[in-house]
Amino acid sequence: MADTDDGGVEEIEQAEELVARVVAIDIAKASGMVCVRVPHEDKPGKRVQRVSNTVATRGAILDLADHLICQGVTRVVMEATSTYWKPYFFLLESRGLECWLVNARDVKNVPGRPKTDRLDAVWLANLTERGMLRPSFVPPKPVRELRDLTRARAVMTQALARSVLSDVRPGQRGMSGRSRGLELAQIDVVGSPQRQGGHRSR
Repeated sequence: MADTDDGGVEEIEQAEELVARVVAIDIAKASGMVCVRVPHEDKPGKRVQRVSNTVATRGAILDLADHLICQGVTRVVMEATSTYWKPYFFLLESRGLECWLVNARDVKNVPGRPKTDRLDAVWLANLTERGMLRPSFVPPKPVRELRDLTRARAVMTQALARSVLSDVRPGQRGMSGRSRGLELAQIDVVGSPQRQGGHRSR
């Protein structure tokens, strides 16, 4: 298990909890403060709490995932902080850990919240093990992948449209909007049949 900031392990009284083995991560731009709370192996009624700082790199987060799996952690909770939560959420999830993203507003609305990163992580872990938080919706992986493909297709379509318009010869720049639309309609980036456009004789 990761060491605390001062290199020690804290033993705390065990209050009634709903989730026995939890992890909370207070996420910043380049790192995350990680609080692990699990039952004490040798002292019934006691819990072990360890807090550590993890850099937001792929290797460090995957190492954290392996460590949490060894500790039997059943839930990882983090706040929705900008987009910084995504590497933690997606990499930990890929290792089979149950990840919850919670709305920072919900956490702040609980009275008594502390103000430092370390205490924030401990506070979040406390709320998690007592079942006082609810997860925000994060689309499952297949939906996320479909969204990425859709965005990529839109970007490619726009790039191709700009390319077509930039290649139009000067004598063609006065063509009607209808003719230009017919030309752009033939752009296809996924292999589906092109729409054939033509002009009616006038």
